[in-house]
Amino acid sequence: MTMIRKLALAGLAGAGFALPAAAQVTLTFSSWVPPSHSLSIWQVEFTKEVEKQTGGRVKGQLLPKHPSAPPGTFDAVKDGLVDLSYVTASYTPARHVLPKLPELPGAGATAEINSEAYSRIHWKYLQQAGEYNGVKLIAVFTHGPGQMFNTKRAINSLADLKGMKIRTGGGIAEQFGNLLGASAFVKPAPESFELLNSGVADGVFFPMESITSFKLDKVIKYATVFPGGFYSSAFGFFINPEKWAKISPQDQAVIEKMGRDVVPRSNGKSWDEADRKGMELLKSTGVQIANASPAFVQEVMALAKQLDDDWIKGANAKGVDGAKVLAAFRQELKNVAAGK
Repeated sequence: MTMIRKLALAGLAGAGFALPAAAQVTLTFSSWVPPSHSLSIWQVEFTKEVEKQTGGRVKGQLLPKHPSAPPGTFDAVKDGLVDLSYVTASYTPARHVLPKLPELPGAGATAEINSEAYSRIHWKYLQQAGEYNGVKLIAVFTHGPGQMFNTKRAINSLADLKGMKIRTGGGIAEQFGNLLGASAFVKPAPESFELLNSGVADGVFFPMESITSFKLDKVIKYATVFPGGFYSSAFGFFINPEKWAKISPQDQAVIEKMGRDVVPRSNGKSWDEADRKGMELLKSTGVQIANASPAFVQEVMALAKQLDDDWIKGANAKGVDGAKVLAAFRQELKNVAAGK
């Protein structure tokens, strides 16, 4: 039984949805990372579980190729090029300001903790700001703690990082990389191997999972592990609104409940397992792995305060009480970690 299946059965137990006969709806879906990536595998499992939970009335159809470059995914779903997909909000920073919240340094110790805490906060405080207008948002989640990998030298202080060319996915990762003294830039994740192999990038910010997914063990020589991550990446998972309108209200309710009660934990668990395998691969290939020292953590977190202030300011401009929501998110991280 898959992780999604177990969580769905628990989350939807006793929901009591009355499901009369309805027209079948097929959702095309696609992924902009390799088929072997945990996100791609998870998305296939999600659509299979939707089919089971709706009695076959809503099915998924995997497209052979993603219809856009990764940063164009939001518009591809909005415009109906694909019905269902996901994208990191970092690829669309002008449109998605509020999802930077769970990307801030030193967040959840795992993807599951960060995703569940972020989901709770998003639906309570952030959804009403309308940053996902144009699509039907089903769920939000994050990847695991984002760490630093490079081909040049061990990073034990900010001085070691100064001037290093670091590929990021944008958002907090890019901002923080530059704030820490690196020369950070944005490129889609699938380009990372070539960027490192060619010397265009000296390093990357990624979760451990990406070492396996993008075969970076063949080029990476050093890894720096930071508690809670130097950053994370927030994702939105959404459906084309016209296709959503064709789904019966009863089946919409099933999917919405899955989005809130199942997706954050199932995706987080999937990513945490992939991160574990990524760490194992690093160790087996002889990459030099260093845990950030207390002094280095202190250096980094002192600079992170600026990112907190910037997020609060951006949230306030969106009509959200930034300081209140940031405090609520950090409390929610503790709640989830404690099993609450």
